[in-house]
Amino acid sequence: MAERSTAAVDVADNSGDEPLAAKADEATTDGTAEAQDTTGTKPQDTGGEHIGSEATLPTPDLHSGHKLARRYRLEECVTRLDGFSSWRAVDEKLRRAVGVHLLPADHPRARSVLAAARSSALLGDPRFVQVLDAVEEDDLVYVVHEWLPDATELTSLLASGPMDAHDAYQLVSQISQAMAAAHREGLAHLRLTPGAVLRSSTGQYRIRGLAVNAALRGITADSPQRADTEAIGALLYAALTHRWPYESDAYGLAGLPKGVGLIAPDQVRAGVHRGLSELAMRALANDGATASRQEQPCTTPDELAKAVAAMPRIRPPEPAFTAPPEYQRTTYQQGSYGRPPTGPVAAPPTIAMPPAPLQSRTGKVLKWAVSALLIAALGLGSWQLAEALLDHTKGSEPGDSTPTDPGNSDKKPHQPTEPLRIAGATEFMPSGSGIQQDQVPNSIDGDASTAWVTPRYQGYANFGNIPKRRDGSGIVVDLGSVQDVAGITAKMYRSGQKAEVLAADPSASGPSSLSDFPQRLTKLGTVGSDLKETFSKPVRTRYVLIHLTELPSDGTGGYRGGISEISVLK
Repeated sequence: MAERSTAAVDVADNSGDEPLAAKADEATTDGTAEAQDTTGTKPQDTGGEHIGSEATLPTPDLHSGHKLARRYRLEECVTRLDGFSSWRAVDEKLRRAVGVHLLPADHPRARSVLAAARSSALLGDPRFVQVLDAVEEDDLVYVVHEWLPDATELTSLLASGPMDAHDAYQLVSQISQAMAAAHREGLAHLRLTPGAVLRSSTGQYRIRGLAVNAALRGITADSPQRADTEAIGALLYAALTHRWPYESDAYGLAGLPKGVGLIAPDQVRAGVHRGLSELAMRALANDGATASRQEQPCTTPDELAKAVAAMPRIRPPEPAFTAPPEYQRTTYQQGSYGRPPTGPVAAPPTIAMPPAPLQSRTGKVLKWAVSALLIAALGLGSWQLAEALLDHTKGSEPGDSTPTDPGNSDKKPHQPTEPLRIAGATEFMPSGSGIQQDQVPNSIDGDASTAWVTPRYQGYANFGNIPKRRDGSGIVVDLGSVQDVAGITAKMYRSGQKAEVLAADPSASGPSSLSDFPQRLTKLGTVGSDLKETFSKPVRTRYVLIHLTELPSDGTGGYRGGISEISVLK
């Protein structure tokens, strides 16, 4: 908790504020911001009061350790800008890290920030960093949002160089689809920079600051869909070329040469995928595509998402082959066997000769006596063997219950006892909508007293018979790499849940639907307080799903379930 994670900071990055269709605010030396007029995107009207370097707003004077609503304890200030501040905090009630934006209740943008946060919270799309709370209290307005310490900013990913074609394809595909869904609900981002895009450990991209970042900075746009589409095009351009598609440097990337204008990514860097290069130009160029390609421009995230879907799918690169180490030849293979020795020759050991056989009369008598004894022993042994076979045959008749030799019984399968390391866990969301994602870490924290618990559903055991819950829910465990899974143990939050255990194919990456888990490890059935299963043969997989389809009654007409702890065994 004490470490700062840049992947979770929401508005701390103030570099490169000359985006796509807009220039955002630039931090000044005294911690205030300069609002700049831009094409299509502009600071929000604040009732005639200019917010800038000439008239700065006081930032709430708070310190580490201050507690909001007797629950959120401020830990570290990550941004102090233009009358608001952003903090890493701890939710002491749920024992988790969160992010908090703070501004005075009389701030000119306080009302718009509250409205934006509440609208974003209603979206409930897991592709966006979720707003958890938006409150006005004690002359303060604060917005609480998720903190993702295991995610990485796109800014950090781009610092190491351009992305390969598959990663860039995944970036533009996921971001355009997410923003298309947001605009269908009337929400825009308007500050979609590399600092606003995160990639989780499972390869999924998430967007933070939807509507809220723009409201905090007073940014509006005449054409919000055009502005967000151009922003996605700029992200794709940077991923392909490792250059920012404008003349100014930004986000640790060099800009384009001055005076040459916007040139296609495949002309900036060799080896760029041509289809992705054209897609970036269609999203960025306001006047459409170049004359040679005659492609229509993409002016909305939905149009861009459809253009991505129409492209041939780009496969991930083949894993690099590592040459085996040079074979070490043995002394025999090097040809030393049979060669005359080069050093001093040791004398061969003296072998003791056995005594001569008995050739006397006494020796012959002894030989005949020994032979007679051997013949007698063989006869006696044969008779005992025949008697034993007869007894066995009698005991094998129908109705005989003589037990078989325990040494010949089938061997039991190996009993797995050692747990595999779990790299992470996510909520199973086949409809794309989560229910209690913030509680998922409780199912793998080694503490059975904490749990991932579903909400209370009324009237029906199958998650309230809600259409988007027709495939149930559950927890997807990520082992980090493909492993041999020989068993599983899960402590259930409550007895009586209908559950099964499924596994993805070894080649699966980021499975999200039931069809992505074709390997059935247990039968679907009602389980008690513990789900324990040992597999007769180890299963090769990276992702294991504990799938819940029905919940037990809570005795009041409602239904609720969950999972307390999961262990995958080898």
